[in-house]
Amino acid sequence: MDFNLTPKQLEIKKLAREFAEREFPRVAKKCDREETFDFELIKKACEAGLNGIFIDKDYGGAGFGYLENAFVMEEFWRVDPGLGGALTCVTFGSEMILLFGSENQKRKYLPPLCKGEAISAVGVTEPDAGSDVLAISTRAEKEGDEYIINGSKMFISNGTIANFFITLCLTNPDSNSKHERHSVIIIEANRPGLERDKLKGKMGIRAHDTARISFNGVRVPKENLIGEEGKGFNCFMAFFNRSRAYVAGQGVGIAQGALELAVQFVKKRKTLRKNLAQLHIAQYKLAEMATWVETARNLVYKAAWNVDRGKIEPALISMSKWYAGEVGVKVVNEALQLHEGYGGLDEYDISRFYRDAKIVEIYEGTKEIEKLVIARQLLKGTIL
Repeated sequence: MDFNLTPKQLEIKKLAREFAEREFPRVAKKCDREETFDFELIKKACEAGLNGIFIDKDYGGAGFGYLENAFVMEEFWRVDPGLGGALTCVTFGSEMILLFGSENQKRKYLPPLCKGEAISAVGVTEPDAGSDVLAISTRAEKEGDEYIINGSKMFISNGTIANFFITLCLTNPDSNSKHERHSVIIIEANRPGLERDKLKGKMGIRAHDTARISFNGVRVPKENLIGEEGKGFNCFMAFFNRSRAYVAGQGVGIAQGALELAVQFVKKRKTLRKNLAQLHIAQYKLAEMATWVETARNLVYKAAWNVDRGKIEPALISMSKWYAGEVGVKVVNEALQLHEGYGGLDEYDISRFYRDAKIVEIYEGTKEIEKLVIARQLLKGTIL
């Protein structure tokens, strides 16, 4: 068993880290305070080859895997979670086009994402249907060669800035199988009847645009259907079994960043050197934090590595997403504790990390949903 990364993988991690350390600090606090995003970062990331990492070269991407995408997530979130989340979400949902889209859809929608000329979004969560994907009620009714869409979506990443939404809609409500009632449809943002409202005052990742989306008689051509009608649930599960594997890298990144902030602060605290009891407590905390981070990192890397090998293990993917998110929260919490009263001041990055950490335990499937996936696989006997 070889845990060493390849030279190319090490190069990608180094490139992502250097990019974030160079570009993020100059705008991070401003974007967090004003709840905005610096769109120049998208162009720069594309030029550096850090956007569209997992998209095939034929469609303008870098042609790497989901593991490499997890590396970029980790390194970006290590420096600033808000900007890291926003920047790595530019291609969000494109996996469904890659996996199930027609050749025309791939040629039309993917290259602009990789060039920084377009932004995608995923329309799944609704005001009354979050974790329960099968409860999605946004309707897409076929009329001639078009779908007419009515409904609303909530907490949509890139909601006010996306050029198109890869949207889960109810198309076959009378199907005998609840797993065959939904379809995935691409809805361009400029279509009449589509309205979007930015959500402000979020606790964390404020640089990451989030919105409420309304569809009021929005018409799209039937060629905007991704894959087969009635196969939307399967399409989204395939998407989640990839996105969760690399989104878990966010938990590792924010934990690593918080650990480094804590180490830096402890080194500067002269009073600790004079009080051995306090110094030992700080050292114990740092040792625990480092161990949690390394454990989460290995779990995330294994899950993403298996996905790239074509081995989709929902339980392992859910383990990595749940555990990495939990580790992110735990490590940031301990890092804030080590900062004492200073951690509550905006001038210290740890306060921003503290607000940002919780979201990894919620979006892309709450930790409770991840545990259900693991438990069901256990009961089925598919994992030990």
